[in-house]
Amino acid sequence: MSRLGIFVDRKTLSSSEQLTALIRCRDAAEEMGHSVEFIFPVDIRKIPHMDALFIRARTDPMNVTYVASRVAACAGIPVIDDPSSIQICSDKVNMYMRLEKAGVSIPRTLFLSKRDLHPGRVREIMDGLGTPLVLKEPSTSFSLRVEKVDDPVSFLRVARRFLKMSDWLVAQEYVQSTYDWRIGVLRGRFLYACKYIIPSQTFKIQDSVNGHVVYCTVESVPPDSVPGHIRDLGVAAGRAIGNGLYGVDIKDGERPCVIEVNDNPSLEGGEDGSYPHVYREIVHALLETKGEQAT
Repeated sequence: MSRLGIFVDRKTLSSSEQLTALIRCRDAAEEMGHSVEFIFPVDIRKIPHMDALFIRARTDPMNVTYVASRVAACAGIPVIDDPSSIQICSDKVNMYMRLEKAGVSIPRTLFLSKRDLHPGRVREIMDGLGTPLVLKEPSTSFSLRVEKVDDPVSFLRVARRFLKMSDWLVAQEYVQSTYDWRIGVLRGRFLYACKYIIPSQTFKIQDSVNGHVVYCTVESVPPDSVPGHIRDLGVAAGRAIGNGLYGVDIKDGERPCVIEVNDNPSLEGGEDGSYPHVYREIVHALLETKGEQAT
């Protein structure tokens, strides 16, 4: 019997959906003959005594989840999410550069710095990427610090605000759609698929509208209903980032493209509704394989 540590924090337990997802994960591991212990930040010293670690709290190189991941990696135990995946997915410049290098389709993208913030250069960028376009602060998550701009004035206003938080800025062509595909990838293999139906009030899967947070609707999609090109694109994107667990967001249009690759993907919203064995596969990858990437 192996010991699985599930790293959580108070926010992880803040909703019934998240708690239910954690219980499902625990139950899957125990049904497979393993023991499970929930590990909170104050118990981080317990991590080296586990046989594997599954992080189910918000990941960021600047918070305790990254420390937990590093502790596990230094102890030589399998961990999802691994330190490299956390670093890459928390830096959109790094992430998009890796996708481009691997030949994965993404929206037309530019990486900008403060020296690009003058009217002539902004007009050149908007002529090249089209309008509207999307500006992203590289450390963004949960659709925060992602804004659509329609003209040079709004471009400069948003860009200057974002560049107070980062040395770089991501500018991308705007790809219109009513939903995003989310493809789950584990160890370089397809794991699950769903659609995030974008709220009509915004272009993002989560946003604040008139002081209220609006969320996307999640529709789990059975394997035989997932287009092959979407499935393949998601797997290619996951492999370009690493050998962990990823949620790949894809726009499907004339030129399907990857919008983002997320470590620590959500599983509490029904994303795995058509995939009852997701947690068993995660536990298997952590405790019962050596974690080789698929070829």
